[in-house]
Amino acid sequence: MDKNTIMAVVLSALVLIGYTIVQVKFFPKPQQEQVTEQAAQEAAQAEVEAEQANVAGAETASFVAAEDTNEPVLTEQKYVVETKKVRVTFTNKGGDIVGYELLDHNDSKTGRGVEMAENVTATNRAFALSFGGADSGIINDLFVVKEFPEENGEKKIAFAKKYSDFTLIKQYTFKDDDYMFKMNVVVDGGENFTALDFATKNGANASYTLRTSPQVGPEFNPKVDRYESRSFIALSEGKGKRVRLGNNQYKEYNKPFNIAGIGGKYFCELVVPAENGNFQTAWYSTNAAAGKTMGDAQALLVRKPTTQKQTNDVYYIYVGPRNEKDLKKYLSAESNQWKLSGYRLTDALETSGFLGWLETILKWILELLYGFVHNWGVSIILMTIILKIALFPLTMKSSMGTLKMQEMQPKLTAIQNKYRDNPQKMQEETAKVYQAAGYNPMSGCLPMILQMLCLFAMYNLFNNYFEFRGASFIKGWIDDLSSGDSVYQLKVFLPLIGNHVRVLPVIYLVSQLFYGKITQLGGTMQSAQSSGQMKFMTYGLPLLFFFLFYNAPSGLILFWTISNFIQMIQQIIINKTKLAAKNSNVIDVKPVKGKKRK
Repeated sequence: MDKNTIMAVVLSALVLIGYTIVQVKFFPKPQQEQVTEQAAQEAAQAEVEAEQANVAGAETASFVAAEDTNEPVLTEQKYVVETKKVRVTFTNKGGDIVGYELLDHNDSKTGRGVEMAENVTATNRAFALSFGGADSGIINDLFVVKEFPEENGEKKIAFAKKYSDFTLIKQYTFKDDDYMFKMNVVVDGGENFTALDFATKNGANASYTLRTSPQVGPEFNPKVDRYESRSFIALSEGKGKRVRLGNNQYKEYNKPFNIAGIGGKYFCELVVPAENGNFQTAWYSTNAAAGKTMGDAQALLVRKPTTQKQTNDVYYIYVGPRNEKDLKKYLSAESNQWKLSGYRLTDALETSGFLGWLETILKWILELLYGFVHNWGVSIILMTIILKIALFPLTMKSSMGTLKMQEMQPKLTAIQNKYRDNPQKMQEETAKVYQAAGYNPMSGCLPMILQMLCLFAMYNLFNNYFEFRGASFIKGWIDDLSSGDSVYQLKVFLPLIGNHVRVLPVIYLVSQLFYGKITQLGGTMQSAQSSGQMKFMTYGLPLLFFFLFYNAPSGLILFWTISNFIQMIQQIIINKTKLAAKNSNVIDVKPVKGKKRK
């Protein structure tokens, strides 16, 4: 090998090594991309195998046999597990949850933590199991209970029931500082077990059905709280499907999904199987519970049939805030106590769809401003001012374009009359008039489109932004930006209004009426076909919006109200500019007219 060849090889090696160092140091792959789906599945499978040895082994078997001893007959008992985040109440009937309180999120109506196990009844409890399909009734048998000693901030409780040909075990494991808990569902058939008979006897072709809570909190009145809702959530391979639930629904969701659950505006429950493919279908139900002020909102997840002698299904169940800060923790193993990675629970968030990117930008601006003023209401006002100032040049250009359009209108009308039978020639002559005047007809649409896009993104952001929940703007008046302000509560419910007297919607109405009047004075609304239409736009539409948004979140109404006040100031400036432009044109024209008279 000659000297040149050796040098070429050495230089190539140095280039490759240098490129690798630069790539790793300055352009590392995002954490989410580093965790491949295969690696996540392998880790989940290892977790499953470890749990099979732990849960279904001697540790659990030691208390299952207690049912066969001479102990007194079992009676229903309640058990409580409490961590820094939650207080969970269990019943040994079915080994189910009958209370799930989020300790660090207050419910203003009850003065306690938000209750995530609402509408619980004797026949429908949180995370209950049914043998077979979704139509089967929940298991109401009494289970033997074992409470494990706390170890390294981990708390466990297990429930077991021995049937004639198999043993059913439900074990719950909680971390001290995590909204997610782990649930093991073990079916152990012993040495003589050949198949899950309960999956075939009822003809459901399913092992069991796992359900979420009948309803997630906090409690709300759907007739009054029109901005609160419940949705069925199904996530699959980075895609999120959200179905807004109506009343008395019971429908199957048979499209592919890996994660499923129920979400409210600010809180959600998501069931995450450690092994993908466990569920064969899902149902969502909103059948009204007897004696409850709100109907159910529940997901029922049907487990595929299995013929294994022993199954240990591991589910990670998230019960907590529906916000980005907490849901994104499960993308990276370093961010959560369960060391889970690659789970895109953030796909469960309510977004503006194709405007999600704009919502992200607006949220970033809002949070940046909050870092300086530490008041979300003030942050809303400042962001509204910034947006309106940024869009004002386009708004001014659009308004001046309207003035040019009015000046060109006689020529355009003449062209339309002259070339009525020749559309192509009409377009050509119209384009010449626009070109001579330096006017682009599309320029008037751009500000309107941008403002509408911002409005849609703002609406979703302010209506669902978790940080607004319980955030006070002005104490004693707007104590919660996520709900309407209230200065007095009536004893009766009024149509369209409810039972709260609110001031902010009135201020919004006044600002909208003044803005419409000022806009009308500026001549922007002169294109209306009749005075009746003009009056409706000026007075009727604001009144309609007043009743429509009376109970809207105060953060959203605050944005609209401040926006109206800023637009009034801008419209006054625009009106003066247009008037000056008109007077300038008159002065230029008068000498010409004088010459013609001579």
